[in-house]
Amino acid sequence: MNRPVQNDHFSSFWMPFTANRAFAEDPRLIVAADGMHYTSSDGRQILDATAGLWCVNAGHNDPLIVEAVQRQIATLDYAPHFNFGTPQAFELAATLSDLFPDGLNHVFFTNSGSESVDTALKIALHYHRMRGDAARTRLIGRERGYHGTGFGGISVGGIVKNRMHFGNLLNGVDHLRHTHDLARNAFTRGCPEHGRELADDLVRIAELHDPSTIAAVIVEPMAGSTGVLLPPVGYLKRLREICDRFGILLIFDEVITAYGRLGRASAAEYFDVKPDIIVTAKGLTNGVIPMGAVIADERIYAAAMEHADAPIELFHGYTYSAHPMAVAAAQATMETYRQNDMFARADAMAPVWEDALHSLKGLPHVQDLRNLGLVGAIELESRPGAPGVRGMDAMKLAWDDGVMIRVTGDIIALSPPLIISELEVESLFGKLGAILKLLQ
Repeated sequence: MNRPVQNDHFSSFWMPFTANRAFAEDPRLIVAADGMHYTSSDGRQILDATAGLWCVNAGHNDPLIVEAVQRQIATLDYAPHFNFGTPQAFELAATLSDLFPDGLNHVFFTNSGSESVDTALKIALHYHRMRGDAARTRLIGRERGYHGTGFGGISVGGIVKNRMHFGNLLNGVDHLRHTHDLARNAFTRGCPEHGRELADDLVRIAELHDPSTIAAVIVEPMAGSTGVLLPPVGYLKRLREICDRFGILLIFDEVITAYGRLGRASAAEYFDVKPDIIVTAKGLTNGVIPMGAVIADERIYAAAMEHADAPIELFHGYTYSAHPMAVAAAQATMETYRQNDMFARADAMAPVWEDALHSLKGLPHVQDLRNLGLVGAIELESRPGAPGVRGMDAMKLAWDDGVMIRVTGDIIALSPPLIISELEVESLFGKLGAILKLLQ
């Protein structure tokens, strides 16, 4: 039974990344979901234009995933993976290693994107230490990067509000310049032509600190949570070249881009750039059970095995690493992707999505539109002295009109489940066009 939430209960749940006081005055409550839609507490159908939080790639209430989780909880609710194991965890690791570029075939399970990022950073540091290269302790992130909310993630991340209240963070961290360039790249379809040279900022940083001190560079191939910032053509390949030149590990944070969002299993495949470590979560389980996975290159795993200074090769892990429920959800998610050829479907839908998004050009306050795969962004002009208010107004108007969108400041970010139809694309952008005309 869905019991109404009392006004004096809203403060009991300290909501994440939310204006809690404003939410209590105007709550948006969800009670059910199926396919492309949520059901609100007042019984309305809400089109999910964000795949929940970038994670429900296969759509809500997928029967294969639901049945797998139901079976699992009745069979094995929990088992530890410290010195014990479950067959399904090893089977899932093999399934995932087959999805990613050759050589990336060792999987460390976590419970979220944030844990995956911190795990990847620790693995990178550990790799250099095991090889006798202990001077490599520096980590390089990027301005406007989002890598979760652990102390490692916010240290290499580059979003000011995520960092400013939490002290000195990790030492020995520096940041590349971000790639967003409205002046040269506004209204680009797909990856922008200008900005490949921004990758050479890594050369400047390496020469400043001495490249022999840098362990790893971590970037989102496509920066999602900061407002859908796309890599310029050739940018990622250039980063790879520079990392190879200086012996630096390249980490792709694919918490958003992995598992079909760009019509491929990974952005590494899409861009034909092989990193040394890939960080994943979200679409791994379709959002059904929290889970993350870090996929590491063969030579990184081999260094841990061959140069271990104790029987335990890596002193790192989580109580819920490869939780049986999460493993069941992930295996079923991979199977539903396969059975429905979902990555290819997303790839085929991408041009339809692109055309619909760019049909909004010229509407009031729209200063940029950008897209890649089944991701889109509408960047709005900020109101003078009130950044973010116009974006929040758009989110509220969309909810009232039966659409869930995500906003980052004055940027509307869109990332629907990969099952979205052409009619639903048409409906979504029709409603968004009307909402943009209402914004003050």
